[in-house]
Amino acid sequence: MALNPRVAVYTGMFDPVHHGHVDIIRRGAALYDRLIVGVGINPEKHAFFEPAERVELLLAVCKRFKNVEVLPFSGLAVTFVRSLNAGIMLRGLRTLSDMEYEFNMSLTNQNLDDEIETVFLMAQVEHSHFSSTLIRQIGTFGGDLHPFVPPEVETAVVARAAERRNLNYRDER
Repeated sequence: MALNPRVAVYTGMFDPVHHGHVDIIRRGAALYDRLIVGVGINPEKHAFFEPAERVELLLAVCKRFKNVEVLPFSGLAVTFVRSLNAGIMLRGLRTLSDMEYEFNMSLTNQNLDDEIETVFLMAQVEHSHFSSTLIRQIGTFGGDLHPFVPPEVETAVVARAAERRNLNYRDER
């Protein structure tokens, strides 16, 4: 069966989702008939939020986009994209280091499934310095998250950071 070129999949950890991610989702939703946001599990990373929590946060953030769905997945992103009969893998780029990584990944994905096209969207300049790692650090140390994440995500990050501080405090006693 031929893949649908009007269906795109945007995969990532989204740990947590931030304004840069939301901007790529907004722009992708305008370009494609259907956009699926795939919340992945990377066994090499220790997640701040569990996959189900990340899905829940993305569902809250994406409810304004009528043609966007949010689904969890594990395994190879290209396999997930194929399972959805999507013809496009959507990726966001912030920096030159992103470009190098994503270029290599797109070549690998092309070797795995040459029917799936990778489409890159450049980050808007105001989001180009955002990363989930930076946002977790800001939240952990009590910084202002408002410029970086939607309100529902800010609340979740602040709560999770407080939980972790309380756990660390109990462990030190």
